[in-house]
Order: sequence, then structure tokens, then C-alpha cells
Amino acid sequence: MSIVQRQIIWGTVLSLVVFILITASFITVFHLNNWEELWNRELMDIPFIFFVPSVSLAIGIIFGFGSGLYWRKQLHSIDHLLHEIEEGRTLDVKEISATNDMKSIANRALKISKQITDQAMLSQKLANEKAEDQENRIQEIISQERNRLARELHDSVSQQLFAASMLMSAINETVTLNSEREKKQLGMVESMIHQSQLEMRALLLHLRPAALKGKTLQEGIEELLIELQQKVTMKINWKVEEFPLDKGVEDHLFRILQESVSNTLRHSKSTQLEVRLIQRDGLIILRVVDDGVGFDAEEAKAGSYGMQNMYERAVEIGGTFKIVSVKNKGTRLEVKVPMMMEKGEEND
Repeated sequence: MSIVQRQIIWGTVLSLVVFILITASFITVFHLNNWEELWNRELMDIPFIFFVPSVSLAIGIIFGFGSGLYWRKQLHSIDHLLHEIEEGRTLDVKEISATNDMKSIANRALKISKQITDQAMLSQKLANEKAEDQENRIQEIISQERNRLARELHDSVSQQLFAASMLMSAINETVTLNSEREKKQLGMVESMIHQSQLEMRALLLHLRPAALKGKTLQEGIEELLIELQQKVTMKINWKVEEFPLDKGVEDHLFRILQESVSNTLRHSKSTQLEVRLIQRDGLIILRVVDDGVGFDAEEAKAGSYGMQNMYERAVEIGGTFKIVSVKNKGTRLEVKVPMMMEKGEEND
């Protein structure tokens, strides 16, 4: 049974009760000598005895219907409030009727909604902090494991390759070989050992990348190239200008340089490496040039993860990535990033 039907019934019953009480009181005070007068006397062409209860009944039904509609509207407003709270939306108290009771309910609903919103924000904050903390721990574990592998490779495989290289050099210098075939084979072995050393150094560079913590990009580049110069036979030249950079730009440029140097060690077979970090015409320019065997740049872009990684890093800092390679003549990699100035610097 709906609230409108319930209110109509209550209004009808109430009107009948009032009619009976008023009629009984009237008869008690004013005694009727002839009851037929109630039937004979008419009002609006309706006998009085039918008119009065009919009017009372109609008033009760109208009152019940009106009050039912009113309370149905109020209950719908409360239901709407609870639905908005359930959906987590912002409450609009203006939609609620201005009665004191409804204002009190609306205020309580607002308090509940605010508490739920605060709890949701707190839960999201805790979830974000937990995810960030977990990510940091995972990265720390990965970094520690990479460093451990790098140390083990350096102390075992890298040292053995170095010893094998020295041994092959000594054999080629001291042993007299009459067969041209034997000389060629020993030369190939020495070349393979040398290439394996370069591969190992590139792998160690990937596993244990130098960090920029507490250093500028210029300091990190110089430290990386000085360490590399001590381990490889190729000639390394660099020019690094001093100028301030945002931390995010420094990190991306440094990672691009690491990837480029690693590719040079592994694939280029070059004898010279040139690195430039300069500022010209509002642009930060990182340039890496070698004189190696070169490659097909278009094919490399399509199939090389390292090349795609460098391109994405350049784009992330608003820069451009360009690589030109000519077979047997070398490779030139260039990254250009706009130099973003602060407002105060622009005014100066």
C-alpha cells in the first residue's frame, strides 16, 4: 500500500469520526422531535442526512490525498539524498523542502556525506602511499640485484675475458706461425674476445648505470666518460658546457647518453667517440658521434627497443631525436630540447 492510499484511508476514517462526534453532540444538545425532518430537508437538492456525511467524506478524501502527495514528495527527497550519498555525489540541499524536520535530515545527510568523502579520500591516499612505497621497494630491490649481478660479472667473466685477451696478445707476439690459416684463426679468436669485452662493458653499463644523485648532468657525463675511457681502447673526446637544467631533463638526457654509448660499444666497432652537450639559440643539444661501421637507421628505428626508448625519452621532455648513420662511416645522434626559462629570467 502506497503512502497516498494510506493517507486517503486515514483521512476518510478521521472525517467519519469527526462527523459522528459532531452529529452526536448536535443531537444531544438540540433534541429532534421529528427525525423525518433530516430526510425531508434538502441542501443543494440532496437530503440533509446524506449531504453532511458525503461532504465530510469528500473532505477527508481530499485531505488524505493532499497529505499523501506531500509526504510522498518528502520521502522521495530523502530517498534522493540517500541515493546521492550512495553514489558518492555532492548533495544539493536546495532541493529539500524548507521545513525544519527536513532541514535537520538534510544537515545530517550532509555530515554523513562529508564523512564518507573524507574516508574515501583517506583510503585513496593510503592506497597511493602504499603503492608508491611498494614501487620504491621494488625499484630498490631491482637496483640492488642489478648491482650484485654487475659486480659478479665484473669480478668473474670480465676478468676472465681480460686475461684471455692478454694471453691471446702474448701468443700472437711470441709464437711464430708458418701457416697463414693459423694466423687468421688466432686473429679471429682475439677479435672475438675483444668484441666480447666490449659487449660485457656495455652490459655492465646497463646493469649498473651511474646515478645523478647529488650531481649535475655535466658532472655525471664527465664521470661516466672518464670511467669508460679507462676501460676501452677507443679515443673519447667530450665537450660539456655548464648551464642549469631541470632535474627531469637532466635524468632523461643522461639515460639517452647511456643508451647511445652502450650501443656504440656493442655494435659500432668504432675507434673514436665524441660527445657534446652545448646550449645554442635557446636549445639544449646533446650530440654523440662515432666513426664505426654504421647501420640502416630506418630499420633500426623499427626493430630496436633501445632506439625507441631514446626517442620516447626525448619526446617526454619536449625535444626532438635525430639519428644519421652511414655504413662504414659512422653514426651521429642528436637530441635537441628547448631551454625553458623562468618568468624572472625572461624579464631580465
